Amino acid sequence: MDNKKIQRKQALNQIHEKRVAEKRKQAQHRAAVTLHRLIKDIDTHPHNYHTYYDLGTFLVELHNYVQAEELFMKALGLFKNRSQEAKDTLIYGLANVYYAAGSFDKAIKYFNQVKEPKLKLNAYIMLAQSYMSKKDYKRAVVFALTAQGFRKQDPVINRLLGENLQALGNFRDAARFYKVALQADPTNGPVYFNQGICHMVLGIPFSKDFELAEKYNPKYVKKGQKRLADIERFIQVNDGKGKKRSTKKDKK
Repeated sequence: MDNKKIQRKQALNQIHEKRVAEKRKQAQHRAAVTLHRLIKDIDTHPHNYHTYYDLGTFLVELHNYVQAEELFMKALGLFKNRSQEAKDTLIYGLANVYYAAGSFDKAIKYFNQVKEPKLKLNAYIMLAQSYMSKKDYKRAVVFALTAQGFRKQDPVINRLLGENLQALGNFRDAARFYKVALQADPTNGPVYFNQGICHMVLGIPFSKDFELAEKYNPKYVKKGQKRLADIERFIQVNDGKGKKRSTKKDKK
């Protein structure tokens, strides 16, 4: 590489770094403005539990879990004699803090305390996700099925069911839930990819699944290539035929 090419590359790198730094600075400014507004909302409306929930949720987005936990604990003390909705909203917020921080046992403890009907469904979903994060897929399926009983066509819930059943090796039922998820959300690349894996294992045509996964979420497909290779090897060993099933072509 000659000096001109090196200099050009260095100049382009500097421009890129400058743009990244500027975007980061803008994001930090927006976060500071939002944080100031949410704190002001609490000062202006100290008896409105929503203001505490909103600030706590934003602190979670900023990965400031310690302050978020402290805020929700304080709010729970302030609103302990208020409505069930107020208490459960704050309990749900606290549970989300622990979930985001990776403290799944604590998250489960607080999600289980939610009683208010409007929040109970979301709590079931988060319980399923918490157990999935702990690799306790059977319990995750139980809570996801409970949630699905309220929202049969919900793509998030059906994807959650599919992923947990797939982790348990139940590819046929997993594919069934992925199909329902895609009916509601037909541009979901990760679901197409996972459905393709299930179809591959089940001997069902799958190339279209991977084509659509690549179309809608190529990054997810790239990350999933190792999983795909592992599944292919698993199929070859269990078939005992030594014939590789390609991810590019299949029998139509």
